[in-house]
Amino acid sequence: MTVAIIIAGGSGSRMGHDIPKQFLNVYDKPVLIYTLEGFQKHPGIDAIEVVCIDGWHDVLRAYAKQYGITKLQWVVSGGKTGQESIRNGVFALEDKCADDDIVVIHDGIRPLVEPEVLTDVIVTCQRHGNAVSSLPYNEQIFVIDDEISTTRYIPRETLRRVSTPQAYHFAKLDWAYHKAFEEGIGIHGSSYTNTMMVELGERLYFANGSDKNIKLTTKDDLELFKAYLAMYRPHENR
Repeated sequence: MTVAIIIAGGSGSRMGHDIPKQFLNVYDKPVLIYTLEGFQKHPGIDAIEVVCIDGWHDVLRAYAKQYGITKLQWVVSGGKTGQESIRNGVFALEDKCADDDIVVIHDGIRPLVEPEVLTDVIVTCQRHGNAVSSLPYNEQIFVIDDEISTTRYIPRETLRRVSTPQAYHFAKLDWAYHKAFEEGIGIHGSSYTNTMMVELGERLYFANGSDKNIKLTTKDDLELFKAYLAMYRPHENR
């Protein structure tokens, strides 16, 4: 079985709206539904769990019914941080997933995940035990010396940009979140599942990514999303 955990527990304060950004309407459809549709339509996904901000569970279920998200099986409350939200989602699957089931983690505010990307993440996880969607880094990266100058750079050929979707066998994922929260490893600041795994000593395997897989963090991101819809999904722009 392959289960998707969609993380939708944030408040979206940086977007400047009164409602969480994952529930903002774009062309009369919530952002989160665009995300869920990508997983609903993919034949490799068997079930969906959404980690949702409190107070919006019923709204989510109503939208899922309206838009035919039949794979949605579980709605779990988010935590105070992104890592707490993912942990809540993982722990809620402990009596539902077998050890070798694949769990795909994805940000609810990345609504343009492509089927080819999702497929490669699943296949890579089947082959290696985990997978993180990734892309080459095309800019030059310099290391700050004294805040206004530098004499060091990191060759971009040695870098990869990593995002969601990412996938793990359930047993390893469950073990990792128990250990991380018990010992305070890889759960602070901007930590995510991928960085936590590395801090726990795990090797990660790269899967294909896409530049269209943008994260809607600011108003500019939202406008870019609308532009992508107009370009690639003109039927959505009605």
